[in-house]
Amino acid sequence: MKAVKMSEGIYRVGANIKNGDMFEGMWPIPDGVSLNCYVVSGEKKALIDMVDDWNNAPGQIREQLNSISMGIEDFDYLILNHMEPDHIGWLQEFVVINPKVQIVTTPKGVDLVKAFCGITENVSAVKSGDTLDLGNGKVLSFTEIPNVHWPETMVTYESESGILFSCDAFGSYGEVHEIVFDDELSQEQHDFYDRESLRYYANIIATFSLFVLKAIDKLAGLDIKMIAPSHGIVWRENPGVIVERYKQYANFMNGKGLPEITLIWGSMYGYTEKVVSSVVKGIRSESVPVHVHRVPEENASWALADAWKSAGIVFGMPTYEYKMFPPIAGVVDVFEDKRVWNKKVFRFGSFGWSGGAQKDFMEKTKKLKWEHLEPLEWQGEADDEAHKIAFERGAELARMIKKAE
Repeated sequence: MKAVKMSEGIYRVGANIKNGDMFEGMWPIPDGVSLNCYVVSGEKKALIDMVDDWNNAPGQIREQLNSISMGIEDFDYLILNHMEPDHIGWLQEFVVINPKVQIVTTPKGVDLVKAFCGITENVSAVKSGDTLDLGNGKVLSFTEIPNVHWPETMVTYESESGILFSCDAFGSYGEVHEIVFDDELSQEQHDFYDRESLRYYANIIATFSLFVLKAIDKLAGLDIKMIAPSHGIVWRENPGVIVERYKQYANFMNGKGLPEITLIWGSMYGYTEKVVSSVVKGIRSESVPVHVHRVPEENASWALADAWKSAGIVFGMPTYEYKMFPPIAGVVDVFEDKRVWNKKVFRFGSFGWSGGAQKDFMEKTKKLKWEHLEPLEWQGEADDEAHKIAFERGAELARMIKKAE
């Protein structure tokens, strides 16, 4: 691959990761993920964002820099918007190659450069409103956006081109190859990045949704002509699309979910499984879309993405040793961590010698601001009456979702 010109003197160089690893060690990326860096050349040269030594990412970056007759040693500045290791894992080697480079980050970022890489020389801090003049009309300005999604995060804006280098904000999963810009994508590709931006947001950013809304407000005064995130495509034709999309994602936490239901279930011996179809039929009888996920067979990543956008959630699980079925309990823990708030919720499931899952479920979710329907539990095999109630509760939840629109 070659470096992609974005504006005069500004290029995107990126690496694709698709080696079977999981993002952050837990989120599947079957279609990979890109690590994007950006070159800004004035009289001085800056590289914005960096990579980890992951799946030969440094080699991919160096190859693309070569295509514009540049090397690591040519940069005067390295702008680090965010200190997570996928962006700075190769920093020590970078500095060995280019010991004169000036590292620019936030005050908290300075501490993390030292903590992760042991580097203290040639590191300077910038705050919101600070600028860096590279010459030849290229001026970088910095805005701190803490907790999107680490406390030290900032964005960098180049005023002449109107490009916002947004780091993890406005990103998505998925490899990026020769087609880099939003206006070059087919509808099928747009649909893919739409799905993967939601999953990326739910997995990585969701916990900090209040900070996302604050960041969007803080950046509203900039004349943004292009958004260049550290993961995913570059938004050149319609940068407002991804901003509005992220604003919608953030507001899902505030009870503004879509009129859809996500059903997450797990079963030990099939007694809970047999009732899943009755609940689904009840939901569909009201013409409400339902997304069905089974755990632990499926990673919670996809269930989390669907649940994040859905106004309603259904949990199907048996009692296990007086508590929730552990795979579902794990999903509930993730939902608590990611602040899947303000949902309408129904739970059903079987038990053997004793119940207990419902009590455990209510205790674990009491901070999530959920509105609960009456649960459905039965001992052993579900009879016709249980299936009837399951259908009715599914339909009831669907009506609640439609009424709340």
